[in-house]
Amino acid sequence: MTTPFPWSPDTAENRLETALERAKNDPAAKSVYLKLLEDRARSQAKVAASLDGPLAGALVSVKALFDVAGEVTTSATKVLADDPPAKTDAPAIARLEATGAVLTGLTNMSEFAYSGLGLNPHYGTPQNPVYPGCAPGGSTSGGAVSVALGLSDIAIGSDTGGSLRIPAAFTGIVGLKPTQSSIPMDGGKPLSDSLDSFGPMAKTVAACELVWQIMAGAPVSPAPARTANLIVPVNFGFSEMEPVIAEGFRSVVAALRAAGMSVTEKEFKAISLYDKVPPWHMTSVESRAHFEEHFQTRPDDFDPRVHARMARAGEISAVEYRQTLNRRQTFITAFREELGNDMLLLPTSPILPPEIESLSDDDTFNRLNLLALRNPSLANVADGCAIALPYEHTGKTLSAMLIAGGGRDENLLACAKVVEEVLSGIN
Repeated sequence: MTTPFPWSPDTAENRLETALERAKNDPAAKSVYLKLLEDRARSQAKVAASLDGPLAGALVSVKALFDVAGEVTTSATKVLADDPPAKTDAPAIARLEATGAVLTGLTNMSEFAYSGLGLNPHYGTPQNPVYPGCAPGGSTSGGAVSVALGLSDIAIGSDTGGSLRIPAAFTGIVGLKPTQSSIPMDGGKPLSDSLDSFGPMAKTVAACELVWQIMAGAPVSPAPARTANLIVPVNFGFSEMEPVIAEGFRSVVAALRAAGMSVTEKEFKAISLYDKVPPWHMTSVESRAHFEEHFQTRPDDFDPRVHARMARAGEISAVEYRQTLNRRQTFITAFREELGNDMLLLPTSPILPPEIESLSDDDTFNRLNLLALRNPSLANVADGCAIALPYEHTGKTLSAMLIAGGGRDENLLACAKVVEEVLSGIN
């Protein structure tokens, strides 16, 4: 059977050398990697031919918040740069290596993974190859660009409020946020224990499915494509949307219906409960708890915008934080009961990638950052799974998102294959 993937053990060494050369010398690749793992990657590529694992020869970039043995896990912040190197690989990363993955390097990201736009004042901001001069999306910025440029086949990242799906949307690739509990979370620097998930980005749903199965320790078995009933929640996610995205999404709905899929536009009642669960309560309090010593002793070494977001933890009492967690559980129950086996269909982001120059203004940055995070954050708060799927509309690269209930990752991926095929015919 012909492999649907671009990698193979026999081509691993040549493909790796080409990718490393571009990563070091192509101006478009500037700031994508914080560190290339050249020696390690060459060793892994050399033995790939002797492996029969499903990822043998696949080039995989790793977000700089994952432990990789012998490397400092920096989370792209100065305050962790002097930490001791990790002694072991994060379990999810080790599972990929065991099936033949070639780790190309540690990718750039928003500091501590705390931004949806992907800017980093310490190590530079990766350039968006699809929208030149615009934000790459975050927080897994370098990972998305590594895939979009062909420097890696797969990027491994985290997603707290869209950090796999926003950069995927901004760079025209696929981003999968799995159910949090499906992948071991140890060996990665946290932002929010409540909301963080680990997952992949790639150019196809099939590649994301394969990587998720390996990271989750599940049997590697591609699910047959199958449809689901899709719900467009008219009471969430459509305000302040740029016209081209609204137009593009209408074309998506029309194309899916023409392909025979059930797409219903209606109110989603659980949104009324979601509105009572501010995600920032969890991200601010929980990130501050993890990095409190650095927050207090090295404030000048933080990205000022990240420090300001962590500082908001001081606005929330212990009672308010506990109330937010309780309300979240109520919302999760209502979300799963109402959605059942169906899935939500939304634009991944209501905005196009903003120009980086415009983000020098704090008010503009904060407004657009919140807008970029708004739609994808729903899946994190709902403890669900979600996937961002690219498509073209009037010359613009856009993205649609499917959200399913927690634990329904296989169903999500099966449906995403159908939607991916339909979207490939939109222009």
